[in-house]
Order: sequence, then structure tokens, then C-alpha cells
Amino acid sequence: MTDAAKIIPAAVAADLLALPDEGKGYEILDGVLVPKAASPRHGGAQVKIGVAFDGFNRRQPSDRGPGGWIFGTEVLIELEAHEVVRPDIAGWRRERLPAFPDEPVLRMAPDWVCEILSPGNATNDTVRKKRLFHRHRVGHYWILDPMRETLSVYRWIADGYLEAMNAERGERVRAEPFDAVEFDVAMFFGDDD
Repeated sequence: MTDAAKIIPAAVAADLLALPDEGKGYEILDGVLVPKAASPRHGGAQVKIGVAFDGFNRRQPSDRGPGGWIFGTEVLIELEAHEVVRPDIAGWRRERLPAFPDEPVLRMAPDWVCEILSPGNATNDTVRKKRLFHRHRVGHYWILDPMRETLSVYRWIADGYLEAMNAERGERVRAEPFDAVEFDVAMFFGDDD
């Protein structure tokens, strides 16, 4: 058998779905099955973001917030055949995605992604996935770092992501695309507002 015959084919969404628990804890980057790292601080920040943006996570504006978005955590998204990601939190404008489909894999790039850094996955989130989301025109990309207690907000422009804001624990900010509401960055790191 030649070396060429031993080459493992690039992974696709079906490979993830064939794993136990539909491959939760994995994603595919550049055709390679990659484990996602997580920590208790990571999970805590993920929950806090969901709570903070509840007012956006509805069809119409209400007394609870401006609405207009749908959010998901760890949603399996196929951006390309060999690029299947599970963003920590992703959001779609309701005019593009009124409701989640019943299929296990979504094939529509989000409008906003937030990745929460954990030891072991920082390069994937800050380089590889950032480039991938840019290539698929994801309008806003956030990186939340629970260890440094910082939030970095990026806006899509043709040349790459433009850094729109950096903030740290203790700062109150209006971060696009959710700048209709002001929030304290510390809330993502365990502080109640």
C-alpha cells in the first residue's frame, strides 16, 4: 500500500454525527476533527451571555428588550464541507433565520459569534475560526477571555475583522451589534448586575 493510499479523508459533518452524542465537544477545522476545550469559567460565561441577551432573543421588541435575534449555544454549523464548527454562542437575525430547523446541522453562517477562550483552544478561536468566520462574512465576532476578564469585539470589513472595542472587568459598554443595551463586562465573569 502506498503512502497516498493511507491518507485519511477529510472529516465532514456526517463524521461528527456518527460519534457518540453526535460529536459534542468536537468540531472540524480544515478537515480535521478537533476537540473543543472548556472549563467551569467558560461554561459560566456562556450562561451569563445567554441571560444578558435574553431581551434580544425574541421575535419582536417588548418591555424585555429590542428582540430580532435567535441564539444558540454549541450549534453545529457547516460553513463548508470540511469546516463544521460549534461556536460557544451564535446569533442570527430573525429576518434571516426565524426559527431553528429540525436538522442536527445548520448550514447558514451566523450574524454574530462569541467564542469564550479556554486553555487549549485559544489559537483555534483567535486565529483559525476568526479567519473562517470572516471568510463567511459573519458580521460580528466577539472573543471573551475569562482568564484575563476581557471582551474583544470585532466588526466584519472586507480586509479582515476590524477591532471595534476592547473592554475589561468593571467597564460598562454598548457592544455592537447589541449596543441598544449597556452592560457591565464583569457580568460575564460571575458578577451579578
